[in-house]
Amino acid sequence: MTLSPLVQDFVLHFGEMGGRWGMNRTVGQIYALLFVSPAPLCADEMVAALGISRSNVSMSLRELQSWNLVLLKHRADDRRDFYTTPEDVWQILRTLAEERKKREIDPTSAVLDDLIARRAADAGDRHAQARMRQMQGLIGQLAGWYDEVKALDNTRLAGLLRLGAKVTRLLDATDKFRPSRRALRGKSTQ
Repeated sequence: MTLSPLVQDFVLHFGEMGGRWGMNRTVGQIYALLFVSPAPLCADEMVAALGISRSNVSMSLRELQSWNLVLLKHRADDRRDFYTTPEDVWQILRTLAEERKKREIDPTSAVLDDLIARRAADAGDRHAQARMRQMQGLIGQLAGWYDEVKALDNTRLAGLLRLGAKVTRLLDATDKFRPSRRALRGKSTQ
């Protein structure tokens, strides 16, 4: 299997980006190859296209499967396993976000819960726990926002992304109608 220069450049770039995203280069290259392939590929086809070892392809496919980023396909006339990626790029985005949350955010949140629940030994620990509560609050807000956003259908999610910085204008407009904190404090003392 020979890759066109266009596909080869895409695959090589994804390999380079893989290292920046926390995966090895081969995992990134295989994912890119599967993403642009018009049909599911077997491991032997990936070996031929990328010029890498069969064991490296197998390990990389296991990594991609652990991230739920590849789909296993079978052909009636062939005993080999064939792989592809979801067609829906929004599903890929959702899967990546969910997997990153499970691997990075959830464990951090659990550790913060444990550390905040411990008895503080001194003023330094109390200060550290206060800072940890701030971090936990932010993580909680982000997790809540994520849960709301992941429930959006693709059209609404695309619309949200198109809004971009326009959201700040909406927030600025709502601030004009919200009483200031100073005004609210003044009312509570009256």
